[in-house]
Amino acid sequence: MADQTVSLGLDLGGTKIEVAALDAQGRFLLRERRATPQGDYAATLQVMADLVAHADARLGRTDRVALPVGVAIPGSISPTTGRIRNANSTVLNGRPLQRDLEQRLARPVRLHNDANCLAISEAADGAGQGARMVFGVILGTGVGAGIAINGTDWLGCNAVAGEWGHNPLPWPRPSAAWRELPGARCWCGLHGCIETWLSGPGFAADHAAQTGGGEMAAPDLITAMRAGDAAARASFMRYCDRLARALAHVINLLDPDVIVLGGGMSKVPELYAEVPLRWGAWVFSDAVRTRLLPAQHGDSSGVRGAAWLWRASSAI
Repeated sequence: MADQTVSLGLDLGGTKIEVAALDAQGRFLLRERRATPQGDYAATLQVMADLVAHADARLGRTDRVALPVGVAIPGSISPTTGRIRNANSTVLNGRPLQRDLEQRLARPVRLHNDANCLAISEAADGAGQGARMVFGVILGTGVGAGIAINGTDWLGCNAVAGEWGHNPLPWPRPSAAWRELPGARCWCGLHGCIETWLSGPGFAADHAAQTGGGEMAAPDLITAMRAGDAAARASFMRYCDRLARALAHVINLLDPDVIVLGGGMSKVPELYAEVPLRWGAWVFSDAVRTRLLPAQHGDSSGVRGAAWLWRASSAI
């Protein structure tokens, strides 16, 4: 039986790796972050092992009472091979990450998609607390999603439930003004995936394509929009329209109580007013009661959800 009083989680992101320990009430006992080695699997394993070793030392843990570790990753484990697949941090794909971590850390590891960890964290004690179904979305350098039902994640028989970012943008607009068909080629090999439109880089690329200018980063576009830049505002409104369509598709399929947004684009408060104004045009209902909310725990939701993986209520 895992120690239920302290939970240890790792969040393996594209730019940072974070370790955190939570007490039984979900309060942080410690947090530490380091930069993610780029394109180097062995170095990534080493950073993760070092972070866990530092956490053990600060918590006064020894090898005989080492805490099990939950890990959030931008991909998932294939139920067929046990290796990582579908990770936009492509250095992970095809790697036996869970096995390698368990050998390196000398303890059990539960490894899970970062968007599922977001959903678990926010359903447990965040923006989705008390909701029967939470759809957790990451709008960052990539786009992913996860599903929590009654506080427990739902993976499905192929372990791909919630892989929303690699579906096509629904109800595409064919006009030259929108340029949505066939859509940009995605790293997954397909064209027009939701990720290519709704990630931060996708937002920036759309603005550059529409204006013919140099590409501005997503935060700079938001700043320009707020300063009155008409082109930046037009790009943001296209983004809101696309996000509304993409989430309306989710509502028609799953009808979640709450949709929680995480990732860099989730920090734009204008989204929470603009998107619900639009999504009713595509939801097959006379009213939409689904709530759209920012992640209460912000960019800590991934590591918190990873830590919760060893709690009995989130066992998988």
